[in-house]
Parts: sequence; structure tokens; C-alpha cells
Amino acid sequence: MPTTPQPNTLSPAEQASGWQLLFDGQTLDGWRASDQPGTFSVKDGEIVVRGPRSHLFYVGPVAGHQFRDFELSVELKTWPQANSGVYFHTEWQAVGWPAKGYEVQVNNSHSDPSRTGGLWGVVDYPKVTAPDGEWQTLTIRVEGQHVTTRINGQLIVDYTEPANPPRAKGLEQRLLKSGTFALQGHDPGSETHFRNIKVRVLR
Repeated sequence: MPTTPQPNTLSPAEQASGWQLLFDGQTLDGWRASDQPGTFSVKDGEIVVRGPRSHLFYVGPVAGHQFRDFELSVELKTWPQANSGVYFHTEWQAVGWPAKGYEVQVNNSHSDPSRTGGLWGVVDYPKVTAPDGEWQTLTIRVEGQHVTTRINGQLIVDYTEPANPPRAKGLEQRLLKSGTFALQGHDPGSETHFRNIKVRVLR
């Protein structure tokens, strides 16, 4: 019988295809938290996000933490009423909500109607794709001005950024350029876990 891959490891095929791990499953090495660092911890091979607003930025060695065209895969699990997110093309910011880059929403039951897999504030997604308490795989792919997101292989967003896109106030830097990734700690009532965070640089 085939064995189930251990979390936070890469198969030989993944290694041959250029995938690299961003989380070692044991520490937050290569990551830096803003605002309230205590919001993030590691337990049982998972990044546990629970506490006041904070964002955990990838600042490690892979690609010099500067990604333009890439495929990112993240396993995540939400608890009831949780709100979180995965940012890309962002940059380190000591306080506040990250101004630069896009946020892929993580939310299956929070009061915010934008659900998991949508590009928050740009291409929101209204449907719940998987319930709280179950692991789901979020895949984000960026090539040029084209972004796709998938949950468990299901296409959620297929978006091409136009020239000079209109943006709501406060979202002016929701633009495709380059940058790093960040995980969101939204509020003390939210709990989300992440594992198997891996990336493949496309160019």
C-alpha cells in the first residue's frame, strides 16, 4: 500500500519539479511576525494562528523571499468564526494590515461574506468550499498578470489584472509586482492552522 507523505516534507518528484519548503514543521525560522508575535506558534507540525492582529511574513532564503511568478501550495484548517488570509507580492510591515500585494481570503464561517480562495477586496468569492475543521489545500499561481486560486483542486479565482486597475481606498497597492508571502492573524476570536507550505518559482 502507498504510504501517506509526512507533513512538511517534499517527495522526490516534488523536489525534481522545483518545489521548496517555506516551513520546516518545527520552528518559525525564516518567518517574522508583526504587531503581536505571540499570535503565531508551532505545534504538532503546524503553524497555529490565534490571537490579536498580526501578520507572519516569509523572510527566509528561498528566492531571497522575492517572488514574481510562482505556484504556492498551503494546507490550512479553520475553526468556527475564523478569519485569516495568505498574502502574496507583499513586503515586511511592522504594524497594521499589509498595504502591498494581494490577500487570498481564508474564511469559512466568519461574518465577513468573502470566503476562502477569493482575492479579498478585488475578486471576492461568496461560497464555502470546505467546512471548518477539515484540512484543505489552497493553491495560488501567478504568471505575469494572471492569477488563479484553487481549493482542493477546484478553481476559485481566474483573474487577469488590467492596466491601471481601479482599487478601493486603502487597496491602491493591490497590484502584481513581486514580493513575499504572509499569513494573517485577524483577531483574537479566530484560529487557523497552516502546514505543508511550499513554493515553486516559475521563472
